[in-house]
Amino acid sequence: MRSPLLDLPGAVPADAPDSDVAAHYGDLFAEQRALVKGEAVVDRSNREVIRISGADRLKWLNDLTSQKLDTLQPGEWTQTLDLDLQGRVQHHLTLTDDGESVLAHVEPGTAQSLVDYLDRMRFMLRVEVSRADDLAVLSTATEDVLVPRAELADHLGKPLAGLWAYEALRIEAHRPRLGFETDHKTIPHEVGWVGGAVHLSKGCYRGQETVARVHNLGHPPRRLVFLHLDGSVDTLPAHGAPVIFESQEVGVVGSAARHHELGPIALAVVKRTVPVDAPLLAGGVAAAQEVIVPPDAGRNVTIDPSLRRRIR
Repeated sequence: MRSPLLDLPGAVPADAPDSDVAAHYGDLFAEQRALVKGEAVVDRSNREVIRISGADRLKWLNDLTSQKLDTLQPGEWTQTLDLDLQGRVQHHLTLTDDGESVLAHVEPGTAQSLVDYLDRMRFMLRVEVSRADDLAVLSTATEDVLVPRAELADHLGKPLAGLWAYEALRIEAHRPRLGFETDHKTIPHEVGWVGGAVHLSKGCYRGQETVARVHNLGHPPRRLVFLHLDGSVDTLPAHGAPVIFESQEVGVVGSAARHHELGPIALAVVKRTVPVDAPLLAGGVAAAQEVIVPPDAGRNVTIDPSLRRRIR
């Protein structure tokens, strides 16, 4: 649903799948700085929300998904993944419990497939699953808030930052986004979701065998990297642009943005075997990489917790 905040003077729609919200309101870097200072919120109302109610909801979700949710406290936010039998990521949920229902927001266009899957898995449990199209997501640099969609227009005239500002901070914080840094083959270790969205010592769930195997043996096929891009180039590499090392394609660009302090930056997924200090070309733009996921990520390699900070 198109956000009423797109009616603000200067609002420019973002590209799909975010075209229902504003990329910016006329001053990208000022919006980033306001977001960092906690002086603005971001309209992310294009994200879809689902509601899971019933007395068995937390234990049931704990059994189905990758995060430990049976002890989730009301008001606490966390993340979890829906994996297939091969451990590949199907859905990424950011969720909270309000004491009566779990409310989870997911990528645009993915809610219905998730609701359909969860509905098939209810069996005789006291659980109800539905879309919550009456709710919308607003975000600061550090947290998300669910508000009635009908109240979005109340934020007209309040300090706002566009999605480009939010995405620049997300990239800076090394946080993957489903459908951008992931594809149909992605497993959690490749993009650093272990810990933040995957609990390694909880009970069984679909896809756990792959998670445990990679954790025990290491060597995920690919790894997420942070790229500092050549600032002398006018354009940013597009999503899906090839990453080249020594004339060979070794990965793809996920997201790219212009940061108010770091300049042009990006996240990309490359083959595990790419040297961690190798200079790369990302969509034809020279790039220096920083390691997010080590080549041997697993039991014997710890991903720096600081790489999981701030942005949900």
